[in-house]
Amino acid sequence: MLPKLPPPFPRPQSGRTFKDQFELFCKEKRAAGCPSLLWFISSFSLQVPCFLLWLTTMRRMSLDHHNGFECGGILWFQNLTEVPNGALGPILPILISGLHFINVQVSFRDLSVTKVNGTFALLSKYYKMYLEILAVPILFISFNLPHGNAVYWLCNSSLTLLQQVSLRHPYVRKILKLPDKDVSVRAAIPKKEDCDDTQVMDTSTETQEISAESLSAQELVNIATKFFADGKKDVARQLMQLALDKNPDYARALILSRNKQMDGGLSSDTQELLQSCISDLLLNAKPVEAEDANHLILSSQWAGVACIQQGKHEEGIAHLEKVALMKEPEDPNAKSHYYDALLMYSGALYTVGRKAEAAKYLRIICAYDPSCISFLKKCESDEYDETARESNQNEIVNDLDKRQRAD
Repeated sequence: MLPKLPPPFPRPQSGRTFKDQFELFCKEKRAAGCPSLLWFISSFSLQVPCFLLWLTTMRRMSLDHHNGFECGGILWFQNLTEVPNGALGPILPILISGLHFINVQVSFRDLSVTKVNGTFALLSKYYKMYLEILAVPILFISFNLPHGNAVYWLCNSSLTLLQQVSLRHPYVRKILKLPDKDVSVRAAIPKKEDCDDTQVMDTSTETQEISAESLSAQELVNIATKFFADGKKDVARQLMQLALDKNPDYARALILSRNKQMDGGLSSDTQELLQSCISDLLLNAKPVEAEDANHLILSSQWAGVACIQQGKHEEGIAHLEKVALMKEPEDPNAKSHYYDALLMYSGALYTVGRKAEAAKYLRIICAYDPSCISFLKKCESDEYDETARESNQNEIVNDLDKRQRAD
């Protein structure tokens, strides 16, 4: 759930308020179908009170010498009202503590396999460590509980372990019609000039194979994103291109394709696709959906960057001017991209000698993000030569690229 959602708190110097960022987080959470946060504690809030209730009930029955407890045991613990004693006394406490430790390892096994990163991984690590250390006090507590409590605790831990192991078995999950937790994707890359038909992509260690041709454009983009994160850029670009071949109008793939190709420069094909995306989005004079407005801003922004990097300044300014003519979006994410595009537009204007217009937009940008004041000072300074213009333009492009990568 977490990697697919924007952070609930705004990033430093992002220009977004806590309210706007949290509203965006809630909106994306609902759109992704994520359950309520209360869902994650519902199991805990039911199981723990029941466990404590039964544990205290068994203890009271043992201390009150309930009928049958004094002779209802087996093996070495015939009397359920007594605490562990004798040479065989430590067996039950050791079993209880050991089962607790094993249950912790089984519960956190999936997290170690999926290699979760970030704050969630750190919290999980310390929580697991806390539960492991808890096995020691459980051992000492068990020595001071009557045999009746120890038997109940042992049975509870044993059934918990059995349940966890069973529900992780593929056959049991199939019978209960539960989703397979270990299903992964092996997508076969379609045959191309620089790729043989035997090349496959593997996102995990499982053996299930799915043809890339059978996946939707959105699924291909999601898989490509994972490959980019793993450093497999060539494979990811082929997946991205396949997504664009399947659905040339898929704006998300176009934007992601641009962002992930910055290291190697934009290809002419990608630039044409971005321009096509802009044309499609402009069919509606006013994008109704915030997502369409955001896609239009990003497409215009990076089509302009591509033209400027190729020396086509006037053509790049024409693309960026589309954003300057738009109204400021209300969506926090789109608003951030809107001001990034204005920053690029002002840099392009400054490069071609239109300093007054560049300064005008830079003042608007500085009101939103004061960290851009350095660009305004350079623009308003008397120094103005070809080297300064190119240096300022490159600095803006690099700053803009860092912002996009941070998002």
